[in-house]
Amino acid sequence: MPDKPTVDLAALREFFLRIPLVRTLHYRLLELKPGEAAVTAPYTPDHDGIFHSFHGGLLMTLADTTACAAILALTGSDQVMTTTDMNIRFLAPCNSDATARARVIKFGRTIVPIHVDLFDANGKHVALAQVTYMRLEKMPAR
Repeated sequence: MPDKPTVDLAALREFFLRIPLVRTLHYRLLELKPGEAAVTAPYTPDHDGIFHSFHGGLLMTLADTTACAAILALTGSDQVMTTTDMNIRFLAPCNSDATARARVIKFGRTIVPIHVDLFDANGKHVALAQVTYMRLEKMPAR
């Protein structure tokens, strides 16, 4: 990780909160620092799957979004990138708000693997994920 953040984290926080998915799912950005992020997704029974707990696909979406934020905290919002693969291990059902905590494992020139832990509102570890992103190019100046 770089020694000093070169990204304007306040501007990045504003950028993140304007992402349509973040607004649609009412995510709350709890923490943002170079290579790390924490995001909470509010729980509603509308997010239940068949077994009356937070749908696993929505938890995976939370993990992916939080991983993206952790990378952007190193690169800035002009980084073009894509998820190349994800895996998640569900450990327990989640029947409350879910918080994902992401940490960049290795900040490569192209490939960036991220570890994500997900917790319920009581701090119970409900899932862990690994997300890999591919950095493509920078967006032209806006």
